[in-house]
Amino acid sequence: MTSETHASTQAAEHQGGLPQLNVNDFAPQLVWLAISFGTLYWIMSRIALPRIAGVIEKRRDRIAGDLDAARTFKHQAEAAEVAYKSDLATAKDKAQSIASATKDRLNTQTEAKQAEVDKQINARLLEAEQRITSAKKVALKEINAVATTTTSEILQHLVGQKYSDQDLAAAIKTATH
Repeated sequence: MTSETHASTQAAEHQGGLPQLNVNDFAPQLVWLAISFGTLYWIMSRIALPRIAGVIEKRRDRIAGDLDAARTFKHQAEAAEVAYKSDLATAKDKAQSIASATKDRLNTQTEAKQAEVDKQINARLLEAEQRITSAKKVALKEINAVATTTTSEILQHLVGQKYSDQDLAAAIKTATH
């Protein structure tokens, strides 16, 4: 390039300002803008946007499926809770009835044992009373014999006379009753 050409190019550049705003270049710029916009629109509408729409649809379907599964699990959990509470109440009732039956059975057994022990105690008391009565009778006979002998000896020493055992026994019997 010659210095003249270079100088004229610089002068032209300084006169027109920005090349995008040069009115002489508007028509080709608008054509390229329309071609670029049309191509970009076609690419976006045919390739990118359908893919994005597919991804969004899959996401929406997955979220809906997850929500449905969550509702199903919630209903199952509620049903399980109701069943658990029912089973728990049944178990409590059964445990209470078992405890009541056991208590009744033990009370019956205790009463039967108590009655048996009472019978044994009463039998032993009766036997002891019979032994005491028998021992009392024996003791009374021996006391009467001892009293008769002792009275006979005392009277013989005091009075100097011997009385018969039958007379003394009759007198002691009259005195003791």
